[in-house]
Amino acid sequence: MGGDMKVLNALDSAKTQWYHFTAIIIAGMGFFTDAYDLFCISLVTKLLGRIYYHVDGSSKPGSLPPNVSTAVNGVAFCGTLAGQLFFGWLGDKMGRKKVYGMTLMLMCICSIASGLSFSRDPKTVMATLCFFRFWLGFGIGGDYPLSATIMSEYANKKTRGAFIAAVFAMQGFGILAGGIFAIIISAAFEASFKAPPYQVDPLGSTVPQADYVWRIILMVGSLPALLTYYWRMKMPETARYTALVAKNVKQATADMEKVMQVDIGTEQKEPAAVSTVKSGNEFGLFTKKFLTRHGLHLLGTTSTWFLLDIAYYSQNLFQKDIFSAIGWIPAAKTMNAIEEVQKIARAQTLIALCSTVPGYWFTVFLIDRIGRFTIQLIGFTMMTVFMFALAIPYHHWTLPGNHIGFVVLYSLTFFFANFGPNATTFVVSAEIFPARLRSTCHGISAACGKVGAMVGAFGFLYLAQPQDKTKADAGYPAGIGVRNSLIVLGVVNLLGLFFTFLVPESKGKSLEEMSRENEDSTEEGADNKTVPV
Repeated sequence: MGGDMKVLNALDSAKTQWYHFTAIIIAGMGFFTDAYDLFCISLVTKLLGRIYYHVDGSSKPGSLPPNVSTAVNGVAFCGTLAGQLFFGWLGDKMGRKKVYGMTLMLMCICSIASGLSFSRDPKTVMATLCFFRFWLGFGIGGDYPLSATIMSEYANKKTRGAFIAAVFAMQGFGILAGGIFAIIISAAFEASFKAPPYQVDPLGSTVPQADYVWRIILMVGSLPALLTYYWRMKMPETARYTALVAKNVKQATADMEKVMQVDIGTEQKEPAAVSTVKSGNEFGLFTKKFLTRHGLHLLGTTSTWFLLDIAYYSQNLFQKDIFSAIGWIPAAKTMNAIEEVQKIARAQTLIALCSTVPGYWFTVFLIDRIGRFTIQLIGFTMMTVFMFALAIPYHHWTLPGNHIGFVVLYSLTFFFANFGPNATTFVVSAEIFPARLRSTCHGISAACGKVGAMVGAFGFLYLAQPQDKTKADAGYPAGIGVRNSLIVLGVVNLLGLFFTFLVPESKGKSLEEMSRENEDSTEEGADNKTVPV
């Protein structure tokens, strides 16, 4: 790009500095909050069933009816999908920084509000919860494309993958924090308000104070986001947006000199030069030129994210059901309501600690060494292998004494999801598209992931029910059973492996090289001749 891109070259070759780590923490705390808020609902759904849907004389504790459970588990994903598309587009139109504060404030307000309700009537409580979790998801959705794009545009090309992956890795700590906090709060309530198991006293097993437990767990999700709001507002706009989209290289240079504390020293003629280069490269999202250059890339990022999230979210949201099915969590009737929250939280925390968190950080440390493509290929391959290893001899794992083996293999699927496509889909989508469409394309890719999450969340809820209708949960039709559901997830992972071959490797390349924004006007002219518009 010549002298006019000096500021971007300076960013690409900049040594790792304090501002890189500041950006990781600021963007990462948003993802910490995202994961806490999205996954903490799985810790309290059984408690909600006991509190609001108790049936006198039933041998089992109350559980959420299918339509309510589907809404509570999935409504945040609907909001997230809408938020990813809307804020992704807005981030390219208004700039990353202007939109960044909106998403965080929306998350904070709705996280608090989702723990509040206006009566004790089950329908009102669930409607209030679902309403605010939709808008919570909407804010979370905006955090995906904006955090990824901001981090990719701030980073140098040598360690860019690690920096973006580190932001995403904060999800692991968010899931872990949700589990740990649920253990602490349920232990405190359990010690203060003793209650017998359900089979001893159905009504007395759910103390009135249990209603505070789920509310506190949901509302605490606002704290980490609130703590970083000030710093998020202090971040300057990214140099790539200012230079390539807003076409103000002088401002971009001044911003980067301030945060990097160096003298980049661009010349005054640069804004005009940028404008000249950009004029030949102004194709939009719905053009033949975009389709020719990035159509397969977008298909690759959307399809792999979609397939990954079917498997990943169905596993994550319904850990409690799988653990109950293999007997790792005792039968619900042998526990009181708060004790059940503690057991579910303990299982989720153990999985997060042993597999989810390490998987993310393996990606952070290795992504710029072995590349995105290799990690994604390894991840999908191993997820497929372990899923079939769980599914084919499923009866063996349900027998007494074999539960530990099941949990180890189940944990390994989480490890290779995070040391694999769960991280790489997020990273690559922020690297391979042009600056003026980067946030939009990342939002589209992430939204396809959320469609997969909804398929996983809603589908698995019904599929995993026993084939014998008499053994299915109250209100549910017969399903295909946990074993067959795991086989389906294995096939989904195998498809993800094949679609990975559409995604290009971006290791060690500048963003402009990946998006071809560094091509000179001669190359652009030649490209225009070969691609009819």
